[in-house]
Amino acid sequence: MTATALAGGLLTGCSSDDSLTYQTDYSAHRPLRVVGYPSTGSLETVQKAVWRLADGDAEGLAALAVDSTHAEATARNWVTAFGAAAKGNVTADFYDDGLVRQVVVLYFAESGRTKEIEARIGEDDRWGLTLAEPDPAEASAEPAWAPDKPGGTGSRARPS
Repeated sequence: MTATALAGGLLTGCSSDDSLTYQTDYSAHRPLRVVGYPSTGSLETVQKAVWRLADGDAEGLAALAVDSTHAEATARNWVTAFGAAAKGNVTADFYDDGLVRQVVVLYFAESGRTKEIEARIGEDDRWGLTLAEPDPAEASAEPAWAPDKPGGTGSRARPS
């Protein structure tokens, strides 16, 4: 019994805080539906963004930014515009190849709204989001080019 408790303690001690936070977030939210071909980094970043939206966590969303210039204002705008919808079913449609950036369209099932976001590798070689929409109207605008349903354009390339 003591050996089992000790082993459990050692395993818990070996887990990073990031890993535990991710596991807690994962179990506390609806699963993200995915269409297209995300990279590991873009998928994780978009998943975290949807969780922060659902939680109304503008500060946590802003922390995902690759450039902090307009991150806080944009994050607040996104939470206001899409936070309630992010609590329901969300599908992320990934475009482009995902080597250094991916355009992603989020489809919020309950509201029927869509949001185009960009995940990309920042200067620190980590995946993050482009948060450059300090104007509330721009931040809540839906992409005119996106299909009505996820996967409608084959999720290969953004239409010209």
